[in-house]
Amino acid sequence: MSPLLPPVDPSVTAQLVAALTPRLRKRLDAGVAKLAGRSVARDGDIVRLAVDDDTDLELHAPDGVVTTAEAIRCGCLLAPDCLHRAAAASAAPVAEMPDPVAEMPDPVAEIPDPVAGEPSLTAAPRTAPPTSAPATTSPATAGSAADDAPAGAGDPAPESATPAQRTAAAALHDAAAAVLEAGAEGAGAVLQAELLRAAHTARLAGLPRAAGRAVAVVTALRAARDADPAYRLGDLTTALRDVLLLAHRLPEAAGPELAGLRGRVRQPYTPDGSLRLYGLFAEPVLTSTGYAGTVTWTADAAGRLHTVPDVAPGGAERAAGSADRAVRIGDTSLTHRELSRAGLAVSGATVSPTGRLGAGSGVRAVRAPGVSWHAEPLDRLWAVPVAEQIARALASDLDVPKEKTTDSGGDPGEAGEAGDGSDQPTAQDGRDGRDLLFLDVTLIGTVREAAGECLLADCDGLTVRLAAAHDDPALPDRENLRLLALLAHGRGRGPGTRLRVVARLTPAPLPRAVLLAASRPTDPDTHVDLGLDRLRRADLPAEPTAGTSGDAGDARPAPTVQPATAPGEAPVHLLRRRVHQAASGGRRVLAFPGSKESEAARLRRFGLGTAGELLTALHATAAERARDPFGRLLPADTGRFATAWLGAAVYTEEVDRALCAASWGASSPGLASR
Repeated sequence: MSPLLPPVDPSVTAQLVAALTPRLRKRLDAGVAKLAGRSVARDGDIVRLAVDDDTDLELHAPDGVVTTAEAIRCGCLLAPDCLHRAAAASAAPVAEMPDPVAEMPDPVAEIPDPVAGEPSLTAAPRTAPPTSAPATTSPATAGSAADDAPAGAGDPAPESATPAQRTAAAALHDAAAAVLEAGAEGAGAVLQAELLRAAHTARLAGLPRAAGRAVAVVTALRAARDADPAYRLGDLTTALRDVLLLAHRLPEAAGPELAGLRGRVRQPYTPDGSLRLYGLFAEPVLTSTGYAGTVTWTADAAGRLHTVPDVAPGGAERAAGSADRAVRIGDTSLTHRELSRAGLAVSGATVSPTGRLGAGSGVRAVRAPGVSWHAEPLDRLWAVPVAEQIARALASDLDVPKEKTTDSGGDPGEAGEAGDGSDQPTAQDGRDGRDLLFLDVTLIGTVREAAGECLLADCDGLTVRLAAAHDDPALPDRENLRLLALLAHGRGRGPGTRLRVVARLTPAPLPRAVLLAASRPTDPDTHVDLGLDRLRRADLPAEPTAGTSGDAGDARPAPTVQPATAPGEAPVHLLRRRVHQAASGGRRVLAFPGSKESEAARLRRFGLGTAGELLTALHATAAERARDPFGRLLPADTGRFATAWLGAAVYTEEVDRALCAASWGASSPGLASR
């Protein structure tokens, strides 16, 4: 995948590859590799790619995206039926798919979304589907608003998937199963194009969530085949699992479950009147797709979280420097660093379903006083029990919505909104920040891990590992963590320092999170944004011996606590490893003879009988090949193998969530079986 080429709409790539003859399809991967090293020149909206010394290929992208097959023109003698056009489309990045609705103005269209189309679960926060009905819907998604309406005695039967949606789900399942059959190593441009065609069909059928996850699979496949350093096998596995799971559950889903699985297309920002916002903290954004910047988190008087982003293409330098840029709301001159400690009074506010504040021309904002983390309304964020915060953070987007009973009989998703008398914040219901943790901790030591040292902190009797959010040397996270480690055990003076922190949950069998912000050790009423501000020795409590304060040579290092190995730890990694191997190498890597019987027996010895059965079924379906009457091998049943792999992938995900929840003492929300 060449970042120098303009993004190409998925339907264009699928159309060009489908038009190739069988002979040219066999040469497509070689053609893509050949174009990877060619020179690229940009002239306005036209990007020229040198196919050879005498032939150029042009990509016309008036709005920065190639949207039609005719916009890719080749100068060779075989054009337009040549291989070069399809190879260029397959080598270019995949464009974000436009919404299948009438175009509507976006108040913040100039601000890119750094997480659009990315896999779940990366460095950025996960989001849930909006719980309120959009202001405008397309015919394909018109049923979403009805799904959010309160149920009554005379209501019609729950809406079910349309025939077009069932057909699109089947196409997605077949395309994703073919990718899984080949693995990342064998899923070339032809299989990628088939998955893009299925994604385009799903988008037209009103399945934006499944379409987006399919595009994420293609993006991860291209990164894997190009040996991109940002490629992560876990991202590919998660995206592929999501596509297969959505395609499996959509045909039989109905009502609120269908609305959640179907997803929502991007919606315009809706008016939210006047808001009084209080700065909470700011964090740098540094994504593997080349976006960087700062996101400032604020809370309104009801405790709902709102974000003010400034994210654009760039690297760590932009992530560090954007904190001193003025926020793009109204005429205020506040920087992101200042807003994280101050406040805003906004009139004519527009807010997205995920809590992102709009910057339209009708928005007015002026600076207002901020409050301490120990004062209302911010203090209520820390008042939520840790177990509830963990359950909220672990909730999957694919969980079946649970019915809630309210006194007013309104939308279950609106329970806890302003006006119902609830004092608990509801910002995480469908908004960004669901995986944020607001903790009161006592530093007790450090522990050395493969990725570096982590802080050990006591949180209501739990020993929590707090790691740095970023390892890039341009950001101060790692350096700040080393200074905070000096506060463990009071720098040799007894109990450790008590801090109020904001962290982001890292799912693991042990309580673990990454630190984003912390109260200042010498002034609990102020805080430090650990990804943007640099702690100094003067920010630490004074040494007990007079005259040695601030002397780095006299600082006593925090004791290193070695992690205790949990006896008899459940070997879920045996099943997880096979799931990842299949996503990487395809079905054939699991068909080889090996120690599969011993691994299944080990899982059963630890009480994981289901895991053992799933592992046995996964190997059996991988090795199963029927023969015709003449003894020749028949094509493998990709559907059976995909079903077995999906069961194993979902099981490992649920066990990981359960182990993480148990380590925090919380209940894990389960995925309803279908």
